[in-house]
Amino acid sequence: PDGPSKLAVTDCAYGLARYAAICQNAGLVPIVEPEILLDGVHDIDRTFEVASEVWAETFKYLADNKVMFDRMLLKPSMVGPGADCPKRSTPEEVADYTLRMLKSRVPPATAGIMFLSGGLSELDSTLYLNAMNQSPNPWHVSFSYARALQNTVLKTWAGDDKKKDEAQAILYRRTKENGMAQLGKFVAGDVSDSESES
Repeated sequence: PDGPSKLAVTDCAYGLARYAAICQNAGLVPIVEPEILLDGVHDIDRTFEVASEVWAETFKYLADNKVMFDRMLLKPSMVGPGADCPKRSTPEEVADYTLRMLKSRVPPATAGIMFLSGGLSELDSTLYLNAMNQSPNPWHVSFSYARALQNTVLKTWAGDDKKKDEAQAILYRRTKENGMAQLGKFVAGDVSDSESES
């Protein structure tokens, strides 16, 4: 409930920055992932407050370690309420908070923002990404989802090769939907129950 300690934030931020510097020194593009967990009853304002501290510290140490922002990718979680918060936020609210956070903490030179789904439902992940891409951003704002692409696929397949084609069709659809969302052109249609599960 008290959020991360100052020591934890500093330690993680410094570790991410050192990793990024080492990657770049080896000729690789680092993916910097300052994830804020979805666990808890905190509201969107508390997530914004914690993310603000974490992202500011992360970019401070990235700069101190001479990481080139135009040669790295940021993979953050979106700024939304905790999973158990009774007050849910609309896609527009999550987009507004997340974009405000990005604009206040992330240098425009950063090559791209690739959001993780971080326990969000498949549908919410797509709707939030789509809402963020309704207007131009200084960065390429896209996705690097695992669960939000694979959850329904794996539940459908469940190790049964007879369901392989059905599962692959779902994966193709989920990938296409998120591709449209990163262009701000996703339109929600029918979704299964598992696509709405976080």
